[in-house]
Amino acid sequence: MSAVADAEAGPVTAEEWAAHRRRATQALPEPLAGKALPEILLPKQAELLAATSAYAVVVADKSRRIGFTWGVGADAVLTAGAQKSAGGMDVLYIGYNLDMAREFIDTCAMWAKAFVPACSEVDEFLFIEMDAKGIEHSIQAFRITFASGFEVVALSSRPRSLRGRQGYVILDEFAFHDDAAGLLKAAMALLIWGGKVLVISTHNGVDNPFNQLIQEIREKRRPGKVVRCTFDDALEQGLYQRICLVTGREWSPEAEATWRDEIRAYYAEDAAEELDCIPSQGSGVYLTGALIEACMTPRAPVLRLACPKGFELKPDVVRHSEVAGWLAENVDPHLKLLDQDLRHYYGWDFGRSGDLSVFWPLVECPDLVLRTPFSLELRNVPFRQQEQILFHVVDKLPRFSGGKHDARGNGQYLAEYAMQKYGALMIEAVMLSQPWYLEHVPRLRARLEDRTMELPRDADVKTDLRQFRMIRGIPMIPQTAETKGADGGQRHGDAGVAAVLAVAAAEDDTVAYEYTPAREAPADRFWQAPRGDLEPEGWQTKRGLW
Repeated sequence: MSAVADAEAGPVTAEEWAAHRRRATQALPEPLAGKALPEILLPKQAELLAATSAYAVVVADKSRRIGFTWGVGADAVLTAGAQKSAGGMDVLYIGYNLDMAREFIDTCAMWAKAFVPACSEVDEFLFIEMDAKGIEHSIQAFRITFASGFEVVALSSRPRSLRGRQGYVILDEFAFHDDAAGLLKAAMALLIWGGKVLVISTHNGVDNPFNQLIQEIREKRRPGKVVRCTFDDALEQGLYQRICLVTGREWSPEAEATWRDEIRAYYAEDAAEELDCIPSQGSGVYLTGALIEACMTPRAPVLRLACPKGFELKPDVVRHSEVAGWLAENVDPHLKLLDQDLRHYYGWDFGRSGDLSVFWPLVECPDLVLRTPFSLELRNVPFRQQEQILFHVVDKLPRFSGGKHDARGNGQYLAEYAMQKYGALMIEAVMLSQPWYLEHVPRLRARLEDRTMELPRDADVKTDLRQFRMIRGIPMIPQTAETKGADGGQRHGDAGVAAVLAVAAAEDDTVAYEYTPAREAPADRFWQAPRGDLEPEGWQTKRGLW
């Protein structure tokens, strides 16, 4: 139930899993509730094939034996069986041993018979490879040739086996190849002439080239797409029901829960890496103190407002006036220093009586560095005054281009109001979740590693950013990560969440638009009754006559 429960919730019992699967199955229409034949591909298998059709480089971060390679066999046959004008090309499969090659070619043969294209039988041949000393070696391999002229070929796992070839490369169980880095480098050369690369594997340590490739894609250092499927993800999508269909067993939620526990017991302490897509030695602090401090600058102050107990009971006009005075004295001087020609973004992590609300603006500099001009931390500030502060600041951000709000719980109110005021294209209400953290927190770390983001030099901000932990393979802040700030108040990584939201807003594909009116009407005009006429001179402003 890892796809259902919080990542830090711990192991799921058989009873909890059975109850969850029973609820999930009852919610399905009758044909999908185990009473009829299922779809050929599980949803995650279909997602993987959709990714390979849209991206030149795809990485499948998977559990053991969930059928990804089987599903990719269909992709291989359709690719090799198509004409060149329809995107057809050779498919080059590379596993780390001969048995894997044979199994994949057999799978492709099964798919070929199902699709009924014109193709030859499976052909075993000797592939001639030349080593570094110029000596030729004959290597046993397998292939299927199609009427299109293309073929599915299972090759040696040596990088040199790809030389002189072109097509769609599938690197299976990539993390376990002897020269994984060299193999990947050789495969990338095929992209130059329109090839594709699919990397499939379970994890084999945090420092393995496979995990490094995943991080590079998630951190946007390398183009591509990561499709992640844990053992529990596959179970939720019908893996055990598919096993029962093939083996003739009777499926039930209780039987699935018992089988799940047995499989996890077999793997014991290796279950996290083998089944849950968590590389070994991959837990602990996600952002180190040294990494954070290297990006800090004293130019970015942290402006803090703490309201006394009972402040929320004061009349509206009193609360508004006091907060307006604080804004004018503490925030407006920093707003006046903002460069009018640069884009501005923000992230907002919401808190009311316990945790903080943190407003984190970012300026996109000409060199694409995201600079923090200041940040706001609000403790015990009433809802209406948080709204007042948000609109006061955002209205004065030059070339405002987007913001993201933590919309969990009470934060949804302010996020919705901001969307109504600035538009849904500019503001996103984010329901923070494991997939969202998995996609966006690595981008923050990538910017810190590249020194393309400036942070406030503040001890509490550093503590908040250090709260990110790798929990079941996902960088997030645990529910138990509560600290005390310099003011003695409770913190829960609030500045860290706001920073991630701000970076996500700055890296989003929002389109800024603006216009220059033909005639500007002053916003602070007012009617002077003594004139008693409707002539234009009757409208006066602080800037003069209208």
